[in-house]
Amino acid sequence: MNPRLRPDRRVLLALAALALLMLGWALVSGALLWLTLEPAERDTAGALIGSRLPLAGMTMVFVLLIAAAGLNVLYRHYIVAPARLLDEARILLGTDVQRTLTPQGAAENRALADVISGFAEQRARLRADITQQVREASRSVEQERSRLAALMSELTQSVVVCNLDGRILLYNNRARLQFRALSDAPAVASGAELIGLGRSIYTVFDRKLVAHALENIQQRKQRGVASPSAQFVTTTRAGQLLRAQMTPVRAGGEGDDKSIGGFVLMLDNITRDFEEESARDRLLLGLTEGSRASLANMQAAIDMLDFPDLDTAMRERFHGVIRDEVGAMSTRVGKLADESTRGIKARWPLEDMLGADLVSAALRRIESLGAPRAAADEVDGSLWLKVDSFSLLQALACLAFRLADEYDIRAVQLRLGAAPQGARAQLDLIWQGQTMSTETVMNWQMDGMTTGSERSPLSVRDVVERHGGEFWLERERVRHRAFFRFLLPLASEREQLDTATFVPQGSRPEYYDFDLFRSTESSRTLADRPLTELTYTVFDTETTGLNPSEGDEIIQIGAARIVNGKLLRQESFEQLVDPQRTIPAASIPIHGITQVQVDGQPTIATVLPAFHAFAQDTVLVAHNAAFDMRFLQLKEAATGLRFEQPVLDTLLLSALVHPNQESHRLEAIAERFNITVIGRHTALGDAIVTAEVFLRLIPLLAEKGIHTLGEAREAAQQTYYARLKY
Repeated sequence: MNPRLRPDRRVLLALAALALLMLGWALVSGALLWLTLEPAERDTAGALIGSRLPLAGMTMVFVLLIAAAGLNVLYRHYIVAPARLLDEARILLGTDVQRTLTPQGAAENRALADVISGFAEQRARLRADITQQVREASRSVEQERSRLAALMSELTQSVVVCNLDGRILLYNNRARLQFRALSDAPAVASGAELIGLGRSIYTVFDRKLVAHALENIQQRKQRGVASPSAQFVTTTRAGQLLRAQMTPVRAGGEGDDKSIGGFVLMLDNITRDFEEESARDRLLLGLTEGSRASLANMQAAIDMLDFPDLDTAMRERFHGVIRDEVGAMSTRVGKLADESTRGIKARWPLEDMLGADLVSAALRRIESLGAPRAAADEVDGSLWLKVDSFSLLQALACLAFRLADEYDIRAVQLRLGAAPQGARAQLDLIWQGQTMSTETVMNWQMDGMTTGSERSPLSVRDVVERHGGEFWLERERVRHRAFFRFLLPLASEREQLDTATFVPQGSRPEYYDFDLFRSTESSRTLADRPLTELTYTVFDTETTGLNPSEGDEIIQIGAARIVNGKLLRQESFEQLVDPQRTIPAASIPIHGITQVQVDGQPTIATVLPAFHAFAQDTVLVAHNAAFDMRFLQLKEAATGLRFEQPVLDTLLLSALVHPNQESHRLEAIAERFNITVIGRHTALGDAIVTAEVFLRLIPLLAEKGIHTLGEAREAAQQTYYARLKY
């Protein structure tokens, strides 16, 4: 039943009370009359009452119907009309909606509506005046933002700025285009990029890799380095190779604040450069090997000159010339081979890092495994290493894990010192107990590194070669110990570069929201977070029909994102879907999508992964969300994707804040909020209208004491519409 057609409980209670009163009056009147009659008259009166009882009942029902109609008129006139006026007044007072109240009910109620409208108009004028003053006062801030935009447009690199949660709060168009090219998702809808405001950078980069870089920056900052930075190379899911330069953003505050509030990533796609250099290296190595073969042949020719029938002077002359040429060629080829090897290793950035910091980070990494225990043995605090610390820590953790797992080693130690041959450092992973064969050591070097559930495609040998170093097993028989030794390059402590010059090219950063610096997810659970701080994906689907369980399919998905209380229209997703079935003619006038439009479009198996990535790490919002979510849930088995994030429904929230309104259709709610509806019954158009409705509902929910996501979900489930199933 439509809830607006149900009689109000107060009217029903009034009618029940009236019926009881009439029945009581009839019973009392009958009893008094009965007592005044003589016994002989009572039989006649009883028969008369029995014959007139149906008429009396009909009269009573007729009176009750008249009373019900009168009560309903009074109820709607004096209760419903003021309640609706209250809802509309709350819209005016709780949001920025500008509209005229519709007078209903009694004259006093109409007069009150006029007074409220007058106050609303006065407040609107005051707000406009304040807005103008704020605009003038913030003009300098806008100028600074414009300067930032101009500066960003001059950068050739992709730039992404994140807060400490990894939420993206600024990026330039070059980054948007680069990440679109890096995505391994099918090229379906606009909005299927890997990045967007409020989205997590960890959909692109390994969280542990970023955390490790931040830890290195923090250590350098604590040592007083003026402009600390870190760099790393990583691969994307599509197999692309990215080089990232990370610099911190200070949290701000008074005094000498060394805390970090976020970080800037400057990114370069070095995949093609790496492939080209690898090809050149292969050519160079081939040339080197060929030259060595030629030299071997020349050496054989020299040996042939030793035959005794040659003149002694001629033989010595030829020997001297050929030996000199062979020596020169050998020197040149060896030098070329060494340069080629150094070039291969240099493509992976090796950072200057204090050896003590590396040991401390390794101890924490090994301890995080749970076993074995880790401690420092002897560490030379003056040594500076040139290392890729992330991969080196992976190698140390892998070896420690395998010692504990395969040889039951419960404690390890780390030792760092200078190598006797100079320009190198010795990093030892020491344990006491059972040792292993040379064959086992070789296998451990060549296997992909594994630490519990974590796996890396690199091996320990890859890490050693990346550093141009060496690795072996040694035994200390006197102390009954063994250790793995890494021979690593040394580096001198130096100041890092503060600035860099780039050739002008690029595009202005249209996408930024610095308010995201204030948000942090790590301090509380999602359910306890205020609605104003969450990131939302507001979506809608157009379908072939209304029965998802009976074979109806999605033909369009549209979505927009709300970040930090702002609707980001540029962060949108829209895509037609081939339902692989005929669209019923009766539904075409509703959504306007024809069979010709969807034929040849991607299927839901292609579109849904892109939408799933777009909505990742956000709260889903929809109008009548049960309908749209049912369509998504029915595709879980086929696609392997689950939308497990929280869901809010603007239909339920509207019924919660406006229980006295007759309609909670999207058009009716938009009209109440004075929202212009554009593109109704297109997925993206409905999603944008739903997003604007949701933003206006948030302050009205706050007036009812509903501030967090958990409170909103719990309250919405108490409404009548929460019972609807599809």
